[in-house]
Amino acid sequence: MRQTKPNRRQIFTVGAAAAVATVAATQTASATTDMTMSTTATSTGPYGSGVLGSWATGTHAISTTTQIRRVLDTDGVYMFGDSISVQDGKSLATRLLGRDGSQMAVNNWSSRPTSGAVDVLQQWASAYGLPRRILMASGSNDIFDPPKFADQVARAVSIVGRNRTLFWVNIQVVRKGLTAPVQLADQRNSAWLNMQMYDAQEKYSNLRIIRWAEWLWVKPYRLANYLRDGVHPSVPLGQDARNELIVQSLTQ
Repeated sequence: MRQTKPNRRQIFTVGAAAAVATVAATQTASATTDMTMSTTATSTGPYGSGVLGSWATGTHAISTTTQIRRVLDTDGVYMFGDSISVQDGKSLATRLLGRDGSQMAVNNWSSRPTSGAVDVLQQWASAYGLPRRILMASGSNDIFDPPKFADQVARAVSIVGRNRTLFWVNIQVVRKGLTAPVQLADQRNSAWLNMQMYDAQEKYSNLRIIRWAEWLWVKPYRLANYLRDGVHPSVPLGQDARNELIVQSLTQ
């Protein structure tokens, strides 16, 4: 069954309500994330979430050339992600292999914005070719500069082409331990990014959105229980839930 696109009011009002609940519950909490940024009382950036710093030295997980070619030969899945995928990618690959036998090749890099992930997608397409399914698990680090995101989604769709399916996990970021205004900006910017993704889905029939954000919003307690820091899934509860959403989408 094809999922319908949530309207703009639903995305903003439900997301904002979730953010208010999360801020109220966590405004005194302290947690760290792998997102490289600068968020201070005087440096919240033009969109309220801060400024993305250098990600070149971030932790990463990248498949070998041998694994990439094996995935291509067996029509597996390419995955391009950020720190969430660095944490969860191995578990996801194991779950997918057990579900339908598909292997996965990954290029996951902490703190990387989507522009960097799409650059690697282009490199792999040129160097190896692409399988039938490509998974983008990127966008959390785009809260610092949301207007650039739509162009990156369009780039990815263009690289993938219309004969393949581009799966994209949508975005939920409200970083615990930061001020209430920054957390609210995080949620607003997450919703902004998700709106751009849904707008792209209207244009491109081969773009399929995996609705992690909506899964979290539908029961607000999930934001606290399934995210360890407002960004990264808790392990194993959130990790298993997010990975199952992804595997279901990839194999249906």
